[in-house]
Amino acid sequence: MSASHSIKPGFTPPPDDVVIDEAAVLRLSALPSGALDRLVARYGLPLAWVTPDEPIPGSFWGDDEAGIIGSTLYVRPDTAVHSALHEFAHIVCMDEARRAAVHTDAGSDDVEEEAVCYLQILMADQLEGFGRERALADMQAWGYTFRVGSPAEWFEGDADRAIEWLLNQGLAWQTNGAIEPTFRPRGTR
Repeated sequence: MSASHSIKPGFTPPPDDVVIDEAAVLRLSALPSGALDRLVARYGLPLAWVTPDEPIPGSFWGDDEAGIIGSTLYVRPDTAVHSALHEFAHIVCMDEARRAAVHTDAGSDDVEEEAVCYLQILMADQLEGFGRERALADMQAWGYTFRVGSPAEWFEGDADRAIEWLLNQGLAWQTNGAIEPTFRPRGTR
């Protein structure tokens, strides 16, 4: 996370006792070849790979963090998997007008941001070589904090607003108690 964007607007810094361990998170280069490409393609959206050491277009945080411009997700091999999924979930959660115009800052409100976090965890189960448990561990290592504590505690017991938002927007569906992604961006059928 770049010093120029230490905290995203609308969010508070993690508590002093939260240790951020950037080295502990899985990078896209560690996934099976084409894994992220296949997931993004399921949504019918574009993915752009940036050459190593080149700046990532549309990256809010800078450094190796994923970027968004329009409906395109920008990543490098050294981008953290959770970062790619988070920014991609932003693209999926935006309405069509916002998705067409977005550049760098997703501009979501608090409820949509929660939905983005929830969707990125659902997507993790669909991403070969990653999975929900690894996503939650990486989010913890990166310093994600929630009202109830850890990402896992939030996901399991305090994500009702996120789930309701995703269901209402047609981005997830529920069957036999399980929440699953619909694999379509908001506003598309």
